[in-house]
Amino acid sequence: MTKAARQASIAVDLGAESCRVSLLRWPASGAGDRPHVELVHRFPNGPVQAEDGSLRWPFEAIVSGVEEGLRRSAELAPEGIASIGVDGWAVDYVRLSADGAPLDAPFCYRDERTKAAETSLHEKISPARLREITGLQLQPLNTLYQLHADRLANLDAGTGWLNLPEYLLARWSGVRVSEYTNATHTEMVELESRRWSQEILNAAGIDAATMPPIVPPGTVLGAMRGPLAELPAFRDTKIIAPACHDTASAITGIPAEAGRWGYVSCGTWSLLGVPLDHPVNDERAREQQFTNIGLDGARYLLQKNMNGMWLVKQCMDAWCQTGGTWNIEELCAAARIAEFPDAALDVDDPELHRMGDMPARINAQRKARGLRTLDASPAGAPAMASLIFHSLAARYAGIFRQIEELSGHTLDCIYFVGGGSRNALLREWTEQATGKPICTGAVESSSVGNFALQLAALEAADGRPAAKESVARYAQLLCATG
Repeated sequence: MTKAARQASIAVDLGAESCRVSLLRWPASGAGDRPHVELVHRFPNGPVQAEDGSLRWPFEAIVSGVEEGLRRSAELAPEGIASIGVDGWAVDYVRLSADGAPLDAPFCYRDERTKAAETSLHEKISPARLREITGLQLQPLNTLYQLHADRLANLDAGTGWLNLPEYLLARWSGVRVSEYTNATHTEMVELESRRWSQEILNAAGIDAATMPPIVPPGTVLGAMRGPLAELPAFRDTKIIAPACHDTASAITGIPAEAGRWGYVSCGTWSLLGVPLDHPVNDERAREQQFTNIGLDGARYLLQKNMNGMWLVKQCMDAWCQTGGTWNIEELCAAARIAEFPDAALDVDDPELHRMGDMPARINAQRKARGLRTLDASPAGAPAMASLIFHSLAARYAGIFRQIEELSGHTLDCIYFVGGGSRNALLREWTEQATGKPICTGAVESSSVGNFALQLAALEAADGRPAAKESVARYAQLLCATG
């Protein structure tokens, strides 16, 4: 193993509710070859309402929190840091000035400005044509509609932009790129060529010169630059673009060796899918709104995005405001023995993607369907939680039946990764609903995949992107390490 490989590595995972900085260190020479991963810094995150009423991310807090994690990691790793990689949620971006400085705090994908942008753009290019080109599930939160909203609002869009993970990578390396797995979420990448679609850019009025070059996951961008590079631990650090989309990193981090398996990446969102060597963009996939997004090794994820633990978190926030003290463990235990729901919730209802008073939103849906309303107070939390978890499991089962039909493969098992993998109740009810064995990957599977791609990239001495076989080997090693 090279000296660089014996140095530490850092994985930054940006989450919509919390951001994490993890440190991977190798044992001293002769003490074995299994690394140790430590969560060095974790801090809360969430959208905030700006003075103009828009929904934004607390950008300065994110950057300062991440860099605090880097400094702490440098103190813990006197052997030096070989590499840093960043993954995070997709679609949101930083608008840049000519010298690369951020112009303002990024919009949150839940901001409602994209509704008008979606209508406006579809007058210039049809949803059917967008789907044909990209193979992507059409959602107003996609980067394309956000950039078009910038144009409609006369915001300065001619200086360039970067998704949040790539912004941090550029901040430390000086190199602007769009990593492939993240780029596929923008709704501007051609499915087959994996290049920016000039047809889509023209329709949206986006200058091609503002588009960062697309690079594959596991690309070494260069040496660390800037003030942090002055710390001894960062003297020889390489900045690496892993799979910058957190779901792609999470799936990369699944230690499955063989067989055909599906996954649930369960957090704020539930992301269900299967890794494939080829995209599926036939009429059925388009009608059922499945998406084809990038994965390492030139693979694809046939995936459906749906609501997730957002429903529970928003309910818990509402109950807290009226004196409720439920935590997730207590809520799951109470939901297990609560009454069985009389009907499943439509978890894909757009109203349930909005912030604020989720119990009332759930009851509004039930009332519109002629069902009795539930107790929306903290006392009614067990029944409300039971409804949510049963509804998620039922929806998962329906989606996996569609995945098997579209892919032509019968799934041997389903992996749960992310924070939801700790939810034994949801796993159990999903197993009952799907009839499939449920396996659990790492809770921090995004960081596992992030690290695996970094280590494989460091191993590729010829400078080429990380080899698929090396990535899988490191993912298995990291998961075995625990």
